[in-house]
Amino acid sequence: MTTDAWTKWPSREALSRGGLTDARRWLAHAVRLVVLAALLWSTFSRRHVSGWGAVAAVAVLGAVAFCGWAFFRTTLRHDLWPSLGLLVVLMGGALAAQGAGFVVAATVFWCVCAVVGMQRLPLAAALPTTLATLGGYAVVQHGTWLNVVLTTVGVVLGGYALRLDAEARGTAQRLLAQERAARVAETESAALAERARIARDIHDVLAHSLSAQLVHLEAARLRIGQEPPGPFRDQILERVVAARSMAREGLAETRQALSALRGDMAPLGEYLRELAAVDGAEVVVAGEPRPLRAEASQAVRRVVQEALTNVRKHAPGARVRILLTYGTDDVTLDVRNSGGRETAPGALVASGSGYGLLGMRERAELLGGTLEAGPGDRSVPGGPEGKGFSVRLRVPA
Repeated sequence: MTTDAWTKWPSREALSRGGLTDARRWLAHAVRLVVLAALLWSTFSRRHVSGWGAVAAVAVLGAVAFCGWAFFRTTLRHDLWPSLGLLVVLMGGALAAQGAGFVVAATVFWCVCAVVGMQRLPLAAALPTTLATLGGYAVVQHGTWLNVVLTTVGVVLGGYALRLDAEARGTAQRLLAQERAARVAETESAALAERARIARDIHDVLAHSLSAQLVHLEAARLRIGQEPPGPFRDQILERVVAARSMAREGLAETRQALSALRGDMAPLGEYLRELAAVDGAEVVVAGEPRPLRAEASQAVRRVVQEALTNVRKHAPGARVRILLTYGTDDVTLDVRNSGGRETAPGALVASGSGYGLLGMRERAELLGGTLEAGPGDRSVPGGPEGKGFSVRLRVPA
């Protein structure tokens, strides 16, 4: 046996009650009840303890139970000296019970100290303490030496068998945890591989197609620009320029989706500032920035995009303020505009029944969050309605 085997503690999984079957739990409870009943019966029936003696006996039993509980906790933390100190206290309780004539209680205390010492301490400490415990038991007992030897051997073997059983249970728990972790890692790896495949397909098909469209639309714009001015030419040029802008925006969103699939998106605050710079919006970040889950980060980006698009459509010239707040377990986005030059405050409310806000709300609900949109300041629940429009998103993160 190596030196490490003598000084090594039983694993925390072995010392805990985790992994026990229901049958074993009920068996352990039954054994404890039988032992407690035997102690109470031997104390209060045979000795006819009453009055203050009964109070003292109950107090001693309570103190012993507390020391036993503390011993289990200290061994679970692998604290050697506190564990040995508590075991010595328990041995002292057994000796005191023997001296007071409570033979059954003393025998139970001696055996329990020997068993738990062998089961829960490193072998280098368990063997001396167990031998000391059983040596004290042998000295105070008045039976034949054969009974003492058989009891001693049986207690040592029982404690060691419980130790081996606990170690086997702890090993099984660790193997089960490792298997679960391996399955989670395998699932995550498969998901990442699938996302990478989807990203490659999108890049090879959609992104390439949009890039080619941009090239052809730019060439068409330049060619149309060479034609003589006229209403027809201006109308076609306007449509081509609009199509080019839509293709450029689609390509930018496609690249963003590819970054999300590959897990290399730009920091959220940086992205919001870049997006807001196009419209001259104000961006404020509150709280301690931290990396977010890809789904939550993507939801915030999409909501900001949709909100700014709605401002361009329905409130041109409005001042926009974007507030991103990092909470303890969530992130909140507030996008508020001051109202445009050409749109009444209620105009965007009507547009809120369209697919833009509906899609944003569905995206938030799928993540367990909420989205509120309407006139006035939605950053304050029940805030006043007035000029302008606000969108408030909250998602767990």
